[in-house]
Amino acid sequence: MSKRLSLKLKVGDPAPAFSAITHAGARVSLADFKGRPVVLYFYPKDDTPGCTREACAFRDTHAAFEKRGAVVLGVSVDPVKSHERFAAKYALPFPLLADENRTIVQAYGVWGEKTFMGRKYQGTHRVTFLIGADGRIRQIWSTVKPETHAAEVLAALDA
Repeated sequence: MSKRLSLKLKVGDPAPAFSAITHAGARVSLADFKGRPVVLYFYPKDDTPGCTREACAFRDTHAAFEKRGAVVLGVSVDPVKSHERFAAKYALPFPLLADENRTIVQAYGVWGEKTFMGRKYQGTHRVTFLIGADGRIRQIWSTVKPETHAAEVLAALDA
């Protein structure tokens, strides 16, 4: 179980700019999606049970996000090769961003202390940011159920 994260970013704040390499080897930045809503979801590790369920839920609803003009981006500190295998294994249709230097997770405040089976360590918390077409944070989910989260985000896009 993870320690509760206290986020510094709030709804209405400008989303921190970022640039990263995707699992396909392309460089993308937040500015590339100006004028479109962006679902920026942070997850702890490729090919682990919760992260796989969450990624597959976004995969299964991806057409609905596209229909609404939204971009889905998954972010973890795993390297490009790991993302490449994960995306191929589960046919993920959206970019996974490799944040090996932890610049994005730190800018969004999702890197911090976690506890698992009594052991404390530093890691990425499962948090999602919905960034509006204007580049401002529209909604933040700091408590995420991997199986149902994509549907929650989709509903927020329609709100």
